[in-house]
Amino acid sequence: QAQTWKATPFTIERKDGKTAGTVIFRLRGPFTHRDMFASLAPVVVDNMLNFQSEPSDTLPKVNIVDLTEVPYMDSAGLGRIVRHYVHCRGKGVRMVAVGVGPRVVELFKITKVDAVIPMAGSVEEVDG
Repeated sequence: QAQTWKATPFTIERKDGKTAGTVIFRLRGPFTHRDMFASLAPVVVDNMLNFQSEPSDTLPKVNIVDLTEVPYMDSAGLGRIVRHYVHCRGKGVRMVAVGVGPRVVELFKITKVDAVIPMAGSVEEVDG
């Protein structure tokens, strides 16, 4: 019997945080190459995560990447997170990954990303 891929579609929602200068990116669904680009074009993902369309004087001070609803990610998803972190650092924006589940934490540990990217348990811990 054939197996069917029934994953939640990958989405990214961007919204302002409670604190001025805080932006929250809420990711939902598997953050994998297959799921990410089945839902969104690569340029859309890059532009949204790297706030390409914003003038430099309106850049956020804190960028929260909410992974609460990301059950797992592959190297493509991890690469996007790391690229986003590097982009934030280059612009003077603090980035924090929140709600990182056990499978994603394990990936962060295996790749040593947990020693580089700050993590918190929830959005409220960073944007309370």
